[in-house]
Amino acid sequence: MVLLIILIVVAAAVLAVGYAAYRIPFYHPEHNESPYDLPPEEQYDPYREDMTALISEMDAVPFEPAEIAARDGTKLFGRCYHAADGAPVLIGFHGFKSTALRDMSGAGKLARQMGMNILLVDQRSHGRSEGKTISFGVKERFDCLSWAKYAARRWPGAPIVLAGVSMGAATVLMAADLDLPGEVKGIIADCPYSDPSAIIKKVGRDSMGPASIALYPFILLGARLYGGFSLTAASPVKAVRGAKVPILLIHGEDDRFVPCDMSREIYDACAGEKTRLTIPGAPHAIAYVLDPDRYGQAVRQFLLSLGLDVK
Repeated sequence: MVLLIILIVVAAAVLAVGYAAYRIPFYHPEHNESPYDLPPEEQYDPYREDMTALISEMDAVPFEPAEIAARDGTKLFGRCYHAADGAPVLIGFHGFKSTALRDMSGAGKLARQMGMNILLVDQRSHGRSEGKTISFGVKERFDCLSWAKYAARRWPGAPIVLAGVSMGAATVLMAADLDLPGEVKGIIADCPYSDPSAIIKKVGRDSMGPASIALYPFILLGARLYGGFSLTAASPVKAVRGAKVPILLIHGEDDRFVPCDMSREIYDACAGEKTRLTIPGAPHAIAYVLDPDRYGQAVRQFLLSLGLDVK
C-alpha cells in the first residue's frame, strides 16, 4: 500500500510538472498581440522607427477577411489582398506570439510592389484564429496545407508561393513534404529554426542555463498530454529532405534568437533546389528592414526563377 501511494504521488508530481512545462512554451489562450509591440531587446533600437513605419504601411492596406476550418476543426482567419486575377499569390505566416502585420510587413510590401495577390494568415492560437496551443509548426504545417488549398480555389490557376518568418518560416518548411496543390511553386523561409526541439532547448539554455535540460522531458510530456501533439513529429530539416518545390532561405547573421547556423543546417539537408541569403548584422526577423535592396533582389530573382510573372 505504501508503495502504491508513493507511485501515485510520483505520478501526480510528474503530471503536474508536465502541465507546468506545457504552459510555458505552448499554452496561448489570449490572442491580444499588437503588431506594434516590438521586441524589447536593445539590438532592435536602431530599427524601431523603420519597423513601425513598415507595419503602419501594411496596416493601412484594405483587405478582405477569409476564414477556413483546419483539419481538426479549428477556425482560422486570414487577410486577402487582391491585386489581379491570375497574378501570383504570396501566403504569409508569422512567428511565435507575433502577428502577420508585424512579421510579414516587409514581404507584403515586396509582394505589392511586384503585383502579387497576398494572403496573410493568423496562425492558430494567434490573432483572430482559434486555438490555445502553439505547436511550433507540428500542427501548423497542416494549416499551411489548408490555406494553400484555399488560395488555389480563390485564385484559380494562379501560382502560389509560401512564405514565413521565424516560426512561420518553420511552418512553411514543414509543409514542404506534404501533398501541396500543384499551384504551389516555391517556399521563402526567413530565419527558420531547424527543429522545434532544438529551438526550445536553445531558448531554455538562454533563460535557465544548463539546468534547463532537466525540464525537456517534461516539455515533451506536456506537449503530448496537454497539447495533443508530439514535438518530435516533424521538423524543417526532416521535411526539406522530401521537398517538392524550390526553397529560398534568408537569415540575419546577428540573429540571437534563432541562430543563423540553423538555416545552414536546413540548407544542407534540402535535397531539392535551394538558395540561401544571409544579411550581415541583421537581428532576428528584420533582415528586410536592415537591407531591403538585397532582400528584395533575392526574393525577386527567386520568383523569376520559378517562372512567375512579377513586376
